[in-house]
Amino acid sequence: MKTQYYTASSLDGFIADADNSLEWLLQFGDPPEGGYEEFIREVGAVAMGSTTYQWLLDNYIHLDQPDQKPWPYDQSAWVFTTGSLSAVPGADIRFVRGDVRPVHQAMAEAANGKNIWLIGGGELVGQFHDHGLLDELIVTIASVTLGGGAPLLPRAIVSPPLKLISARAQGEGFVELRYEVQKER
Repeated sequence: MKTQYYTASSLDGFIADADNSLEWLLQFGDPPEGGYEEFIREVGAVAMGSTTYQWLLDNYIHLDQPDQKPWPYDQSAWVFTTGSLSAVPGADIRFVRGDVRPVHQAMAEAANGKNIWLIGGGELVGQFHDHGLLDELIVTIASVTLGGGAPLLPRAIVSPPLKLISARAQGEGFVELRYEVQKER
């Protein structure tokens, strides 16, 4: 089991623009073949921050609207929040706050040997990293620059550095980078 940060980023290192929009990414249409489908098969639990969750509600699910879509994940989900958020009917979502360590333990149990996906955002992923719980970064870099916005991972990871596992082109304008998070010795 690995705890993985799987996300898309602009070439200059942002996962959302200054308006918290993903239009820069959505302009490319469906994700390149092979990447997401392979990844999600090995995921047993997901976690995200409240901004990512609210973006899903507003831009994909359209909660309580005539065009409402179902929750997109079959896996149990944990949403880290300090406020109150609307639940998606029929979805296995747990709203949590505070220290990521006990939540990570519950997620690992629910994942039942499969991986844990940290969907976003970068600050939440940074907290998992700070406690030695992040194992891998899988970043699909898109061929755009944003000049600002939500950073990929607002942490200095210098020593030990991340270890590049693979780099592969995906479709036109994308490259997927996989990094192992090396633990302090």
